[in-house]
Amino acid sequence: MSKVSYYTEEGLAKLRKELNHLKDVERPRASQAIGEARDKGDLSENAEYDAAKEAQGLLEMKISKMEEIYANARLIDESQLDTSKVLVHSTVKIKNLTNGTEVTYKLVAQSEADLKAGKISVDSPIGKGLLGKKVGETAEVQVPNGTMKFEILEISRG
Repeated sequence: MSKVSYYTEEGLAKLRKELNHLKDVERPRASQAIGEARDKGDLSENAEYDAAKEAQGLLEMKISKMEEIYANARLIDESQLDTSKVLVHSTVKIKNLTNGTEVTYKLVAQSEADLKAGKISVDSPIGKGLLGKKVGETAEVQVPNGTMKFEILEISRG
């Protein structure tokens, strides 16, 4: 059974663009490399041919995996999000109760995660710990070096 992932319009468009690039650019390039290697003679002793075939196999595996992800992707209407608790695509302002720092994160699908842009995966330890929490609640997150506690300060859309 495949896992459903929720995407913003931007994230879904990026996924589609990457999939199209693999199919329309990389796949023909791999076929061309096989053809060029085949033209160089005896296939039984042709390492270039073997490498090109292996690269094509890996590419096809990647395309297949991305097609599965895309088939199970769901577009989320951010205007309909409930802001009473932390959900996928919520923007959450949290306070680290250990050191007092405040940080704002947007919870997104694994493939959209980008820490520099403040987007963390709902599958990450912090993302999992925040899901379902309400403003004022404390999320306890298990990390490799213990437990971190975050107070939920604010929840918003987008």
